[in-house]
Amino acid sequence: MDDNSGPVETWGDYGRACAVEGYIGLVTVGAQQALVLGDEPAMTTYLPAERLFLRWAAANSEAELVEAAKLALAAEPAWDDDEDLNWEVRESIVLFDSTIPGAELQPDERLIIDLGPGQYRVRATYTKDEDNWMILVQLQPAT
Repeated sequence: MDDNSGPVETWGDYGRACAVEGYIGLVTVGAQQALVLGDEPAMTTYLPAERLFLRWAAANSEAELVEAAKLALAAEPAWDDDEDLNWEVRESIVLFDSTIPGAELQPDERLIIDLGPGQYRVRATYTKDEDNWMILVQLQPAT
């Protein structure tokens, strides 16, 4: 068990994930790197057709937020230059909330993201319209 009495960076995987600044970051877990969706805790889902993690900052409904995210993508959002990294994916990835330790995850507490193995460009931005505020994190196969 990790000792959570020192600086957050010393709290093991959880602490290193918490230490990520910005919307995205990578931490080494075993022989691989895990993508961290940072900033504030936010409900998050994945839109597979867009290869997009959608993080809810404010919205009236999930359906409206999803529609607003698709419209934002179609309008080519201004991606944040500081929120751009390369990530190697070796197998299907699991989206889960850090409040649940990985070893204790139940099937209904995670979302399997089926990406093909390879290098991905990960970029993020915060965007909003009149009713929907969101963080978009898009995965693009690296060329």
